[in-house]
Amino acid sequence: MPMTITEKILAAHAGQDQVVPGEFIEAGVDIALGNDVTAPIAIREFESFGASQVFDRNRLVLVPDHYAPNKDIKSAEQCKIMRDFARRHQITNYFEVGQMGVEHALLPEQGLVLPGDLIIGADSHTCTYGALGAFSTGVGSTDLAAVMITGKIWLRVPESIKITIDGPLNRWVYGKDLILYTIGRITVDGALYMAMEFTGSTITALDMDSRLSICNMAIEAGAKNGIIAPDETTLQYARERAKREFSIFASDPGARYCQTLQFRAEDIQPQVALPPLPENSRPVDEIGDIPIDQVVIGSCTNGRISDLRQAAEILKGQKADPRVRLIVIPATQSIYRQAMEEGLFSIFLDAGAAISTPTCGPCLGGYMGVLAAGERALATTNRNFIGRMGHLHSEVYLSNPAVAAASAITGKISHPREVVSD
Repeated sequence: MPMTITEKILAAHAGQDQVVPGEFIEAGVDIALGNDVTAPIAIREFESFGASQVFDRNRLVLVPDHYAPNKDIKSAEQCKIMRDFARRHQITNYFEVGQMGVEHALLPEQGLVLPGDLIIGADSHTCTYGALGAFSTGVGSTDLAAVMITGKIWLRVPESIKITIDGPLNRWVYGKDLILYTIGRITVDGALYMAMEFTGSTITALDMDSRLSICNMAIEAGAKNGIIAPDETTLQYARERAKREFSIFASDPGARYCQTLQFRAEDIQPQVALPPLPENSRPVDEIGDIPIDQVVIGSCTNGRISDLRQAAEILKGQKADPRVRLIVIPATQSIYRQAMEEGLFSIFLDAGAAISTPTCGPCLGGYMGVLAAGERALATTNRNFIGRMGHLHSEVYLSNPAVAAASAITGKISHPREVVSD
């Protein structure tokens, strides 16, 4: 029976010839991930079960990225629990401050997640790795604890939605705009516990950074996972980083989808998602004058080097509006160094930006850019829920890095063409 790429990966990891949507399987896990928020809970559960060792010290990844470098005593205690556990169990892939980065940018960069993998992480945006042709999904800390012991997980095989986008992109449109546009059409529960499979000539033409951005936000449509079949772009990215063998899967002709959507790239303009949900996306030209207090360029969605280059292209020779706090956060140490060596930091500093060490801090209202009541931010992050970046009476708008940079200059949410020529 023909299967989708998601079904094929799950079948392979369950040791079965085939699976069907709705079926419950027990699958082996290639990589399990925890961070400084979720891993300490999993560690307590792990120890409460009386477990003495993890299933594979090379396949558990621990990244202190949400409140690290530690912002307060509580976060220091959280990170210490994870650090002590990593040392006690000789975890190969524990990333200390100075080597760590935003987890969903760090793991692909380090070659830890590869095509054909089954990856679980105690973080909802673990779905990011579908950009590499892997099945990846977020779980709770208790699930992570069980995987840390057994290396296996129970999953219900999801139905799949096939989303085809064809044609060349408009100027200033990137992967972030494609996923905001898609969520705007299907809503935040339009893909509930489904696999969002992206295909089409537009997707094929995207670089890996844009693909990671798209799959990162599949969870914002309620999806179990987002996925893009590996192609030459994927293989080149993976071969440069892989330290182990990997497998390539693709959907069969005739595979069954619960829904198919087709979009034309020419219809998609730079998007902005208005609060309080990512589904409130619309072209930036249609939202009117919305003044802002803060711009954040970074996160697991848009803190990669191509994102910083897009922002720098807009900000070069320009100044942020004096009423706007501009914060730039390279997602990993490697990206930080690359941006510095390319001269992007000079552009950001000249524009009046604060440049941060890698962290998820502002995205979840942790630190490094928390909003006060009545303040409004435009961010390249992935969520704009009420109170997401700080006070319940603050507002978060979502966009790509070019729109964010242009808006920092004008002091209101703006199309890039307002500050640079097309």
